[in-house]
Amino acid sequence: MKPGPLPSVDVPGPDGRADPPRCAPLPTRVGVTEPGPDEPMAVVVAGPAGAGRRELIAGLLGLEAGTLAVPAGSHLLVNHAKVATRAAYVPGYRQPHAYGADPLAAGPALARPPRRVELSLPDPLLRHFSILDTPDTGTLGVAGGRVLLDAVGRAGALLFTISVDQAFSAAELHLLAEVAQARVTVFFAVTPGVTGWAAPADGAAAEDTGASVPSVDQPGPPGPAGRLDPVAVSIAAHRASLLAAVPALASARWFPARRAELPNLRRALVGWAADEGLRRASARPPEPPGAHGRVPVTAGVEPAELTDRIDRQARSCAQRIRQHLALELANIHLRVVQEIVFGVGCAGLPQLLDRELEALSLLATAQCDEAVRNIVEDAAGRVFGTPLAEGVRRRIDHAVRWGLADHPDSRELDRVLLVTSTAGVAGLTGAGALDALAGLPGAERDEVLPPIGVALNGGCWQHWRSPGNDDPSAARSWAQRALREVELELSREVSRRFEVIRLSLSAVLTDAVDHGILLA
Repeated sequence: MKPGPLPSVDVPGPDGRADPPRCAPLPTRVGVTEPGPDEPMAVVVAGPAGAGRRELIAGLLGLEAGTLAVPAGSHLLVNHAKVATRAAYVPGYRQPHAYGADPLAAGPALARPPRRVELSLPDPLLRHFSILDTPDTGTLGVAGGRVLLDAVGRAGALLFTISVDQAFSAAELHLLAEVAQARVTVFFAVTPGVTGWAAPADGAAAEDTGASVPSVDQPGPPGPAGRLDPVAVSIAAHRASLLAAVPALASARWFPARRAELPNLRRALVGWAADEGLRRASARPPEPPGAHGRVPVTAGVEPAELTDRIDRQARSCAQRIRQHLALELANIHLRVVQEIVFGVGCAGLPQLLDRELEALSLLATAQCDEAVRNIVEDAAGRVFGTPLAEGVRRRIDHAVRWGLADHPDSRELDRVLLVTSTAGVAGLTGAGALDALAGLPGAERDEVLPPIGVALNGGCWQHWRSPGNDDPSAARSWAQRALREVELELSREVSRRFEVIRLSLSAVLTDAVDHGILLA
């Protein structure tokens, strides 16, 4: 028998029936996300070690730099409040650990570094936006870069700091190139180096880019006294080296981090916040079309066929997400083994793996959200017609979320997965447990499912930072077993999520078909 061409998906066959379409394409990596209209505005401060990020933020807020000290690898979120407070958000706890906001206040004794430290201050600048200080770009790696891109996209602005005696690395240029493709405003601040504002006499080359930074001694525009301004020359040199690799950032504004120039940077950031606030407020109307009123059901919808379609789509999406996550965990295993042997070693394993799992959590959450949106859009469009109004889709999402509570499998959807020192996985439920995992907390989610969260508990830090456990072979074996357990738990979690989505969405839409209108 000669094989023939396979039939196309969703095309009727000889019996007149069409096969339900497979799962729609899903995001394969975390990148710069589009900020929602309700997301709080923030300025993400990033840069290499020694670039004076802490001193720059302290100058903007009129603080001592010691007030902004946080454990290595943690994010610092500075926001507005009437009373100065500080709290550490640690994975594995439902409540933050509060301590004093003064520079001499001793932080809590924690088994592991917090994902973020929130410092609330009564500074007027923070009424316009929050400030998020991130770990050094040289320590981020692949996963940390993805987490940073996600935070920058939701915040809306990036303030990149670099000193006069530093050059852009290849990883930093790659990160800035991705930011340049998104709707994100980028600012640059040049800080003094080890020797002050004088740049190296022989010029600084941008790492792995082929672009060279001219030195102060090269010809340039004379200053008022007939001499070159080393600050202006350094900014021009850094800008030239950046644009040689990322020309899309030609419109980015540059500022010297001098005390006399900081008011200009403050005004520029406030101006961005005003424009961004208006843009976000006008992006979504307060009452979208279809938010109220009667929504009739189209003719010819069979409840049995609709339920079967939802079932097949849910199973297909769950399978695809499980496959994506398995491949990503295999890549994580390769990177972790490489770092154990040639990089951070056993002592740096907990921080490395925790950051990888943070990026994995963002990817799993984004894939589940996109898959659920596509399932709801397709099924609801067949019942109520296409295109589906935004207000109607929100009403359906709300009804599906409400219906999740009726299913026993939905009681632990807000569970955090914690990797233990024995390479096992423990669970912790509650909204507070999920909030402790966020480097930059966002607005209240309007998605159907809660986010997925995976992290390392404090026992992993205590175990692998002990001098007696400096064994690369044991660390590689432990990482392999831990990632295998994470894969099994995530696989069960994804299956459970799409099972309850299938049941709840089917109930909402079949009720609408039976009554002829949307009941939500």
